[in-house]
Amino acid sequence: MKLARFFRLHNRFLLSLLLIAIFVWSLFSIKWNADLFHSGGIPTLIQIFEGLFHPDLSPDVLLLGLESSWITLAYAVAGMSLALLYAFVVGILASGVLTSSKISKLVSKVFFRGILGFTRSIHELIWAWLFVAAVGLSPFAAIFALAIPYGGILGRIFADMLNDVSEEPIKALITSGASKRQTLIYGYLPLVWADMISYTMYRFECAIRSSAIMSFIGLGGLGYQIQLSLQDLKYDRVWAFVFFLIGLVIFVDLWSNYVRRTLTERKKQRGFSSGWRSVFFTLVLIIGSWVYINIGDNAQFFELFSDRNIEAAKRFFGGLIGIGIDHPAFLDTKSWSDALKLTLETLEMSIMAIGFATVTAFLTVIPAARNIANGKLTGMKKWYNWPLFAFVRLAYIFSRAVPELVWAMMIIFIFKPGLLPGAIALALHNFGILGKLWAEVIEDMDSRPIRNLATAGASKMESFFYGILPMVLPRFLTYILYRWEVIMRTTIVVGFVGAGGLGMDFKLAMSYFNYTQITLLLLCYMILVLIADFASESTRKVVK
Repeated sequence: MKLARFFRLHNRFLLSLLLIAIFVWSLFSIKWNADLFHSGGIPTLIQIFEGLFHPDLSPDVLLLGLESSWITLAYAVAGMSLALLYAFVVGILASGVLTSSKISKLVSKVFFRGILGFTRSIHELIWAWLFVAAVGLSPFAAIFALAIPYGGILGRIFADMLNDVSEEPIKALITSGASKRQTLIYGYLPLVWADMISYTMYRFECAIRSSAIMSFIGLGGLGYQIQLSLQDLKYDRVWAFVFFLIGLVIFVDLWSNYVRRTLTERKKQRGFSSGWRSVFFTLVLIIGSWVYINIGDNAQFFELFSDRNIEAAKRFFGGLIGIGIDHPAFLDTKSWSDALKLTLETLEMSIMAIGFATVTAFLTVIPAARNIANGKLTGMKKWYNWPLFAFVRLAYIFSRAVPELVWAMMIIFIFKPGLLPGAIALALHNFGILGKLWAEVIEDMDSRPIRNLATAGASKMESFFYGILPMVLPRFLTYILYRWEVIMRTTIVVGFVGAGGLGMDFKLAMSYFNYTQITLLLLCYMILVLIADFASESTRKVVK
């Protein structure tokens, strides 16, 4: 009884110790010696840093950067427009708000949530590979590859939002004789549409980065230019295109903030006009993107259903399930044994990545919080607070704006292929996201207990460990688990460029048209995702 009470009182502390122990365990999968680096790894690192401070800003590169930025944006907008339609329809069905009986509600939730779970569990680059293999190289391969997983993510969130709506206004509508459809239109949607739009804008920022890495399958955009520049060892051009990508992410972030402010605007007249400006700009962007894809890129939707593409799709998907193959890999014991070893390596890579990102974010989050920089939280103002705040926040933007695959393509020039370059690439991207989320948690906290500590003479570090950390630790742990889920889905992608794990074997299987091996690796990949979902959900209950 006392032991159970002890665990209840100290569950967050014990969970933190457990997570640290798991991270330390993952570090033993690496042989820490000089063999981790290429023979020319350090000189290459110096060259990459020189390119960072002296990017190629010639007129030709700037023009190419602008053109590639538009292609990246157009693919992201087109993909998200389809994702939003899919998420809205399936998300409503998955919420069960249109069903009456408990049985039909349960069936609807299980079936449609299963569809959303499957579509979001597979990374967008994997979907792109599958579409290209099935219907050939087409902009629609990238668009559908973005729409399916992002639709699954949005649909799951939309369903949860609808389920979390307060019951009182819904019961009032039902009592007055409203049908299920009327209850949805006049009850549920008005209460959640602002949150739906806000979260969609956040996912749109992520879609920009995902659109950039579609170059890996041969489609244009900023990622394609980065890849070509890396192959030519022109690091000054690499950073020029990376800066364009960062600028694109900042543009979307500013637009997202504008939309969020519009949604929370209290003054009716101003909010109305601002809202229409947002809607008009969004419609223009969507229409412009689809017009460019159909005319500028000369992509014809109905060509996807040509006899040649249908036959290729039949052959590809038939190969995935083993039709006409005598010894499918997914029925072979040795193939399973080898694949499960790669699965364990991928798990270790994801744990290392979230560990590196957590440590780096933890060391930088204090100067990144606005209420610490301006002294409102601790009551201490130092001359270096604002310069340090600006530096760390810029580092966060820089870190998260560059996709994991782009980081991996650069890091693999320094480190030999293996788990470490993949973990570092994933950590570099997620450190900026984690740091930003944590800083916002600190900015939203009640400042009174912390100011009392500062008044009593506590230093900044003492205020953090005895005042701030105990209050924000639950949210910190929640975000760590959330980002670990995302990292787990992305580990396979960094493996495409030699970072180890399932991704490297998946790329080889695609190159040699070993379709049943692809199926086996996808099954292992989905097992990992299920493990991450279960572990994350279980530990979240401990945090609460």
